[in-house]
Amino acid sequence: MSDAAELKKHVKQLQNSSTNEERVAILKILKKDFQVTEAILRESKAGLAVGKLRSHEAKEVADLAKEIVKKWKNEVDKAKGVSSGTKTAASGKAPAVRKPSASVTPVPTTPAINGKPNVRTAKGDGIKISATGDNTRDRCAELIYDGLACDSGAPSDQIISRATGVEKAVFSQYGSTTAEYKGKIRSLFVNLKDKGNPSLRESIVSGELSPEKFSKMTSEQMMSEERRAADQKIKEENMFKSLGAGEPEAETEGFQCGRCKQRKCRYRQAQTRSADEPMTTFVTCVNCGNRWKFS
Repeated sequence: MSDAAELKKHVKQLQNSSTNEERVAILKILKKDFQVTEAILRESKAGLAVGKLRSHEAKEVADLAKEIVKKWKNEVDKAKGVSSGTKTAASGKAPAVRKPSASVTPVPTTPAINGKPNVRTAKGDGIKISATGDNTRDRCAELIYDGLACDSGAPSDQIISRATGVEKAVFSQYGSTTAEYKGKIRSLFVNLKDKGNPSLRESIVSGELSPEKFSKMTSEQMMSEERRAADQKIKEENMFKSLGAGEPEAETEGFQCGRCKQRKCRYRQAQTRSADEPMTTFVTCVNCGNRWKFS
């Protein structure tokens, strides 16, 4: 079985795992037993699968995923450097660089500063996009490049293709570089740069999420599952707080707390939906402070 096929098998097991113990065991195998190349990562899509776990709620899973991504990125970068050096030594000339759809000047990778990894940008990669002939549009494409490339190990040509695809899709929606067009580009860039949402960047760079579909997504749709859950929790907390100025809560033993199983609770009812819908009951456990609601 080839390295890519073997890696695919483990990636499938990782995606189908149901417990954190299973995920940790598979990640340890990936970290220890596999040395990868760019071609193997592309064929197996292992980088995307592991990268998504960097923001996992379980710290051991997230930390292992981060270590693997860093290890694989270093291996790919090292292989590129060796390949480039070998070609140069053999010919006595600088290796030819395939010309992408934008002007690209290869630059050496900037080392980590103060222990922090270098963040990729168009400027740092020596990228100058000139795909449309319109200065505003090309600068917007470079901004999207910055969002996609910040922690990616993908080749510049691949990221350029995705960035120009996103800009083209946004431009087709607005027809010109209007304030709305610029606002949409900024919104996409801000969501791409979110450190807690690496899977969004990776899904676009890998081609799993098309530029056309991404260009039409709202900020809420672009959120990671963790961020969406946190926002929902904040909304519920605010709902409870907003009831503070209402009538005093009544005490009852008619509800059982799901956390501590005690029955001493306070509750209040409020009409949070339309008048023909039932009232929402907000309950607070006196014993442990747990809160819940139902209609």
